[in-house]
Amino acid sequence: MPARVLEFDWPDRVVIGTVGLPGARTFYLQVRAGTRIVSIALEKLQSALLAEKVDEVLDQLITVEGNRFSVPTSTPVELVDNDQLESVQEEFRAGAIGIGWDPTTAQILLEVLPIAGDDDASLEEGTAAESEKLLVRMPVGTARAFTLRTREVVDAGRPLCTLCGHPMDPDGHICVLPET
Repeated sequence: MPARVLEFDWPDRVVIGTVGLPGARTFYLQVRAGTRIVSIALEKLQSALLAEKVDEVLDQLITVEGNRFSVPTSTPVELVDNDQLESVQEEFRAGAIGIGWDPTTAQILLEVLPIAGDDDASLEEGTAAESEKLLVRMPVGTARAFTLRTREVVDAGRPLCTLCGHPMDPDGHICVLPET
């Protein structure tokens, strides 16, 4: 069976968002172009690392002589996106995530592959879960807005206890202090 590629060139929206309450949130990478929306489930750590690595690529591109790609040092205000996720229908759970750069279009490339064996139907048919992937090309300004929002979403989890440093649940918290 040929690979199914969910491909987006110059998407209207690329965001990380969550569904659920802090402590029980599911993170999603959501991409929209027109009326087409794709949502990929991620772990919180994957989301945080994705933002960190995209920022690293952008920061490295700024150092290119003359910044010929016009990479912004901060998020352009017109690209800030604080809206909720749109209709979420999970395509798959993210496994491997690749980040690249296309100098011909000045776009960041994201390639997201599912967790191997995550799709029961594909295993029954004898095909690998890797036969599906998300490929997103986003301009540098959109990429900066993506990283800002992602950091804010990741940081919006449960508050940390000032005594023990562990996350506090809304229902209560029992400190586990280190032994001395």
